[in-house]
Amino acid sequence: MKFTIIGSGSIRFSMQIIGDIAKTPNFHGSTISLVDIHEERLKASYILAKKYVEELGVDLNFEKTAKLEEGIEGADFVINTANPFPKEHDDGFVKYDIVTKIGEKHGYYRGIDSQELNMVSTYTYVLISYYDMKLALDIANNIKKYAPSAWLLQTANPVFEITQLLTRVTDIKVVGICHGFNGVFEVFNTLGLDTKDVEWQVAGVNHGIFLNRFLYKGENAYHLLDKWMEEKLSKWEPKNPWDLQMSPASLDMYKFYGMLPIGDTCRNGTWKYNYNLETKKRWYGKFGGIDNEVERPKFHEQLRFGRRRMIELANEVEKSRDIKLLKLWPEIFNKDKLSGEQHIHFMNGITFGDKKRLILNVPNNGTISGIPDDVIVEVPVWVDKEGIHYEKIDPDLTQRIKIFYLLPRILRMEWVLEGFLSRDIKVLEEILVRDPRTKSYEQVKKVLNEILDQSFNYELKEYLNY
Repeated sequence: MKFTIIGSGSIRFSMQIIGDIAKTPNFHGSTISLVDIHEERLKASYILAKKYVEELGVDLNFEKTAKLEEGIEGADFVINTANPFPKEHDDGFVKYDIVTKIGEKHGYYRGIDSQELNMVSTYTYVLISYYDMKLALDIANNIKKYAPSAWLLQTANPVFEITQLLTRVTDIKVVGICHGFNGVFEVFNTLGLDTKDVEWQVAGVNHGIFLNRFLYKGENAYHLLDKWMEEKLSKWEPKNPWDLQMSPASLDMYKFYGMLPIGDTCRNGTWKYNYNLETKKRWYGKFGGIDNEVERPKFHEQLRFGRRRMIELANEVEKSRDIKLLKLWPEIFNKDKLSGEQHIHFMNGITFGDKKRLILNVPNNGTISGIPDDVIVEVPVWVDKEGIHYEKIDPDLTQRIKIFYLLPRILRMEWVLEGFLSRDIKVLEEILVRDPRTKSYEQVKKVLNEILDQSFNYELKEYLNY
């Protein structure tokens, strides 16, 4: 078989997927194609992948290329984890940081892309995710031409918008994959519940899912959460900026919506939790979450440091084959443990029938009542050789979740697609006119003018005929 990882210069994630493939005997003897336009990162990923698999003693073949068509040709599965950005920049976060700074200059705290129910600015870029959408379409077109039976596993954000676009305008096989649902296990651990005795479901849209079914030993377990809130919520402190599952924001949303938001969902609440850093600290704890002017830049620098270290490590491995990755960096390079990502279970299930329950982003098809059938939802499914089988959502999501959270979030997705497909700058203007931070139409035009005048946005500006 052939697996293609696009954006393999995201070395840490690539090593997780490669490790999962190597630890799955069904896939031994397969080829993994690493694709990235950034030569140094691609080379580092290639060197470390070969060394990792060599230490595992597994037969896998590797190829590397900067060309989509070469990487995709003949693939069975294509994993898109790419964050497209201009070669002249150190990374994609440079342009995000610049655009955020310009947005704040014009009165848009955390930038124009921080929108209610979509507060993480790196989910979309200049409101329509142009570069991510363009790459996804390029990948889809290459799949149709060079690997028409392949599955695309859309992993890079914005998963919701990209998966929706591809199901609307292409006929390739695509699912969106995210690990945010793992927040349920933080809930179970916090409440001291044995996971094997918990029956659970989550449903919603990507980064907007709620715990609709929560049973412990056959009984409704929400009363256990209520008790924890009464006794321990006031003493809760986050362990790090990402530790938000049991935060006051998450529990406040639970009280309003009637079901607990899971994973990144509480990061994508309303302005109530996000007006400024002081507000964020009140709701997310002492760090103020990860989506603020202090912690986000720190995170970007951590990613840069980690990438530099990976490249250095690859250079060291190239010079000395005596280096043992399994001993040097066991949290990434390990012998037995799977990464926890769902990709390997989907690929193994759909190919060999190893049936697995997964949380995937797929067309609704009547699964969540009141949501259009073609809208991409994130729901529990079972995967086997016959395909994807939906679970019945029971109990249904509350009416408040649908009318106050899901439908407004779906509307924002539709705005993104309309802006991208219409190529009309007026769509971007109308999105910003509706932003509560906007005080005048002149403010809208000025912020968009300055952002689109940046050198790295020349292509976007041309695309919008601006």
